Amino acid sequence: MQRFVDTVLAVIKESVKTVTYESLNNIARLINGVSAILLTILPAKANVLEGLQGWELRPTFRGPRLPRWMENGVSSFNKFIHELPMDSDTSSVDYSSAEEDGDGMYPPTPSSQCSRMSRSSTFSKNYGHSTGWTIFFFSWILFPLRFLLGVPIRFCRLFYIRRSTASPRGSHQNSPLHAIKKIHSLRDHVIHRTTDRRRGVIEDLNLAIEVFIEVIFDFFHKAAHFLLSPSEVIKAIWRWFLSWTSRNKDIHGGVSDTSIPAATLGEDDPAPTEMKTTLHNSLNTDARTCQDVITELGYPYEAIHVITSDGYVLLLERIPRRDSRKAVYLQHGILDSSMGWVSNGVVGSPAFAAYDQGYDVFLGNFRGLVSREHIEKKISSQKYWRYSINEHGTEDIPAMIEKIHQVKSAELKISQPDLEEDTNDDQHYKLCAISHSLGGAAMLMYLITSRIEEKSHRLSRLILLSPAGFHHDSSLVFTAFEYMFLPLAPILACFVPAFYIPTRFFRMLLNKLARDFHNYPAVGGLVQTLMSYVVGGDSSNWVGVIGLPHYNMNDMPGVSFYVAHHLAQMKRSKKFRMYDYGSASANMDVYGSPEPLDLGEYYGLIDIPVDLVAGKKDNVIRPSMVRKHYKLMKEGGVEVSYTEFEYAHLDFTFSHHEELLAYVMSRLLLVEPAQKQLRNEKSLRLKRKGQTRF
Repeated sequence: MQRFVDTVLAVIKESVKTVTYESLNNIARLINGVSAILLTILPAKANVLEGLQGWELRPTFRGPRLPRWMENGVSSFNKFIHELPMDSDTSSVDYSSAEEDGDGMYPPTPSSQCSRMSRSSTFSKNYGHSTGWTIFFFSWILFPLRFLLGVPIRFCRLFYIRRSTASPRGSHQNSPLHAIKKIHSLRDHVIHRTTDRRRGVIEDLNLAIEVFIEVIFDFFHKAAHFLLSPSEVIKAIWRWFLSWTSRNKDIHGGVSDTSIPAATLGEDDPAPTEMKTTLHNSLNTDARTCQDVITELGYPYEAIHVITSDGYVLLLERIPRRDSRKAVYLQHGILDSSMGWVSNGVVGSPAFAAYDQGYDVFLGNFRGLVSREHIEKKISSQKYWRYSINEHGTEDIPAMIEKIHQVKSAELKISQPDLEEDTNDDQHYKLCAISHSLGGAAMLMYLITSRIEEKSHRLSRLILLSPAGFHHDSSLVFTAFEYMFLPLAPILACFVPAFYIPTRFFRMLLNKLARDFHNYPAVGGLVQTLMSYVVGGDSSNWVGVIGLPHYNMNDMPGVSFYVAHHLAQMKRSKKFRMYDYGSASANMDVYGSPEPLDLGEYYGLIDIPVDLVAGKKDNVIRPSMVRKHYKLMKEGGVEVSYTEFEYAHLDFTFSHHEELLAYVMSRLLLVEPAQKQLRNEKSLRLKRKGQTRF
């Protein structure tokens, strides 16, 4: 009878699972089909969808040759990548998560001692109450979805707890088979750890429903077992009672079992960190940082924390070449982070390209993270987000460039002690800067204000990719935003300190929806098209960008209200100028004049070569606005060049374009070392040659 009941329950359970699984998948297919129909109706979708493919965060394994900009100075890891066999179909590789693989044995990456500095953020800070009612409203609307997504999380936690306490003692013994498996895991490691491994919302719903069905039928199975076989139940209870009493006797008798973690037995390198279960592991979200991407691709990494004069804590990331006398500083744009410079893998990212050409690479990060990194631990949301582009250009960039100077000067003195002493602010290295979008405007602001204040800016060349600053020639959407935003700004400033996704749940939801947009191409295409309409028809890969791991449940870059207000002021005034504080007296206190400083009038102070790059398909910052920078610089006598590519706004950082990388590398190579440095290098070589003779 018991066997019959078990069979019936098993058949019913599998039937219910099949019905629910197919129903949910049919709903997803229906949504994808409706999206495909809508796509056929929407106009100008062909240009918008050009960048939809190829946005996965993983290196490219297809190319049989290295790009032109990597023919010289190629790293050993790049050679390894291109020596991989090309006859296998990478699309058939199982991109399962590392948590599911179980062994967790991956080769270490060549990092220095300080390269493993943690980028832990304090998420226990107060987020304020200005958006509390909105969060409360949406939380109740999405409560069923939160419940279903929470079911697999709780059961995964329970599973991992039981697994860690009941791990067998011999499960991690060293063996020849294990060594071979560890060696052969290198190629899979490269693919798995640099590929998107998230589950989407649809997959999570499937998992939640399946777990829920398992729990319900397990309850009925145990209830039937109790009714049909009471003697077995009594025996089980009796065995549990005996084990409990014997355990109490051992404790009272002074004997206690010490549980030794299985990872410490029989292994030289237990790698206990691979067995830890974090929240984003159980949620299966992609929360990789720039450090994870760099080190997993085999490059060295270093994190440097920089504190600005007004107390903001910035993260300056580095791919170090400590003895190199040429350095490059890359600065991201709005709603972006240093992840943009490494997101295209080994052969498609500007940061790796510069490192392979022998540069010491520094990746800057502006203030403006949801985690609110500040020396004042409990800083309010209103106070933290009260900054404009002024602070990016006069606080953030100066602090990071001075830190670069301190680090490089100290390291070069140690590695090359025969260098002459620093005199007259001369530096023994060359620093170039590459900036995108808002980072370009902030870099120009830093350069001009440094020249006005007669301070050393320490830069040798500036490469600006679609720089912000002039915005009067823009789409109808941005014009409408300007006319609505500026009159309401005094009122909105009291309630909206910044623009970002406020809660961890909604950030997790965005992280998972990005995966669904990839799994269901028509839905992703529809979202791509609608987002393109919002930003004036720009054909950048917006769907791919929101899928990058710097938009994760723990943290994300936001936009201060005053940064948006500053951009609207620039558009209204048709000038590249500093922030207008709203009154002549307030401006007089800051600038010494009733009007904000017009930076375009001071372009003649720029004393280094500048390379301007515009995108012909860029509808966020149109080529005419980049040419405005070029015209004013030419009139001011600046050594400036101007180039256009067939790119949209985000293609400069998030797309793999060999011609852009070749151009940027060629401009960097135009910076020659000073004659003094050449003489020093020659004398060092002669001295070392003499030491080898004797």
